[in-house]
Amino acid sequence: MRQRYAFLLLLPAGILLTVFLAIPYVSVFLSAFRVPGEGTPYGDGYTLGNFARIFTDWFYIGQALNTMLIGAVTTLATLIIGLPVAFQLARPELRLRGLFYGIVLSPLLVGIVIRSYGWTILLGNNGVINRTLRGWGWIDGPMPLMYNTLGIVIALTHVFLPFMILPIMSAVQGIDPSVASAARSLGARRLSVIRRILLPLAMPGIQSGCILVFVLALSSYVTPALIGGLRVKTTAVTVVDAMIDTFQWPFGAALALTLSVLGGASVLLFARATRMKWK
Repeated sequence: MRQRYAFLLLLPAGILLTVFLAIPYVSVFLSAFRVPGEGTPYGDGYTLGNFARIFTDWFYIGQALNTMLIGAVTTLATLIIGLPVAFQLARPELRLRGLFYGIVLSPLLVGIVIRSYGWTILLGNNGVINRTLRGWGWIDGPMPLMYNTLGIVIALTHVFLPFMILPIMSAVQGIDPSVASAARSLGARRLSVIRRILLPLAMPGIQSGCILVFVLALSSYVTPALIGGLRVKTTAVTVVDAMIDTFQWPFGAALALTLSVLGGASVLLFARATRMKWK
């Protein structure tokens, strides 16, 4: 009887996951093997030619590697910035903690399109940063902060920083403060306490934040499209171009599936390297 009630409780969530997650993924998987059509999304039959086109063209291979690099650098940048912020926000004695917490969450209250356009105003050749540096006499010409990988990483770091801070902060809040106090009372230095006690105990939050930011950075479309322009295109941007601009649905699906496999393999390698325990 209890199992029947449990099944009924899980049924709505199962239907939603099936309709909005499983079926679209199966559709993309099947579309990747369809023959491209002329004037239609698909032709008759199935083929491996879409994947052969990807793995025999160094343009798409290099683009995929650059996308992975952008995701990795963005993850590292958010980790470096977000780790000390998360540790500070997790301190119960921190004054104005609610205000700082609101500041961390404030970027999530603004649409990603608006945030990306804001970075175009800051990073452009005639943007705020370049105008300020020229006004101070530090540079003679504009610094190339936009339409390159650097600009994309800067914007993505700002966009996804809260997704790194929040999991780490949650993990740090679960650490018993007496553990660190006991280590200090036994003569451990502050850096030793952080390196040998606090960081290992906060590792689940660090792992979750890294995986979340990496996956989001890989699949990001709006920010790379606006900041990278036509000079730097990630695989996600090319997928949208293939499906909407050139109407090559099978090739776009093959690119999306390839990016998903690369991202999933990277996440598994990271989980294995950091000895994540799946529960």
